Amino acid sequence: MLTAKEKSLLAALEPRAASEGVEVVTVEIVGSRKAPTIRVYLDTAKGISFDEITAAQVWVNEIMDEIDPFPGAYTLEVSSPGIDRPLRTPEHFERFAGDEAYVVTNGPIEGRSRFTGTLAGFNAETECVLLDVDGARCDIPLADIKKAHVKGVVEFR
Repeated sequence: MLTAKEKSLLAALEPRAASEGVEVVTVEIVGSRKAPTIRVYLDTAKGISFDEITAAQVWVNEIMDEIDPFPGAYTLEVSSPGIDRPLRTPEHFERFAGDEAYVVTNGPIEGRSRFTGTLAGFNAETECVLLDVDGARCDIPLADIKKAHVKGVVEFR
């Protein structure tokens, strides 16, 4: 799901986020190689306020300055995950069981690579996301997921 660079940024941010009482939902790097944008999505159990995002911008920026992920120019965005909340970890898929989700895989699974359905949780034994699609259960290996997000408005659980 995450590139090596995104994983390294996530690893650098998570300890401070935990001490601040927030979760780093995910990190994305988008845009051109010469001037990329780093997007850091944060949330809390009660949702995240504008003031909390503003405060987080300071410490996220400090960490980025320390590790200098892209020498030269880059843009940093710190925000809430929004209504189409990204799903990245087994805990995310468990937490949002019952909600509608959209999943894109790295390659075809049973002839398709895009799925929309109701999350039914996560199977830790098989390391598969459980998704009910058109009346059938799909077991999608977490390792095969390119990206996933809930669809529409959800409550943080």
